[in-house]
Formats: sequence, C-alpha cells, structure tokens
Amino acid sequence: MSKEQLRLTASEKARIAFLVARMAKRGLADDRQFGGRVDQRDLQRKVERIEEQARKRAERTKNGK
Repeated sequence: MSKEQLRLTASEKARIAFLVARMAKRGLADDRQFGGRVDQRDLQRKVERIEEQARKRAERTKNGK
C-alpha cells in the first residue's frame, strides 16, 4: 500500500472486520502452541480482493475529477 491511506466504504470495513475475526477464530482453534497448522490464505486473499477493489475505485474517482 502506498503512503496514502486507502479509503474504504463502511461495507468494506465491515467485511474486512468480519474476515479478520474469522482469522482470529481460526488462529485460536489451532491446537499447536505456536500456531502454523491452520491455513488462512483464503481469508487473506478475500481481504486483498476487497482492498484491490477500493484501489480501483480510488483510481476511477481520481481520473474522473
């Protein structure tokens, strides 16, 4: 991410918060002391996809002005 803060809509913030909570829940469910056995890449990709949509929207609004 660049120096500029990414502007997210309320819906995007809520979706990311939900996904982060799911990641935390999976992390707690890991039975190893130091973690590492639970795969969270699917949730991380979903967060990245939401952030990419926000970047594209920011570019469209920047070019539209």
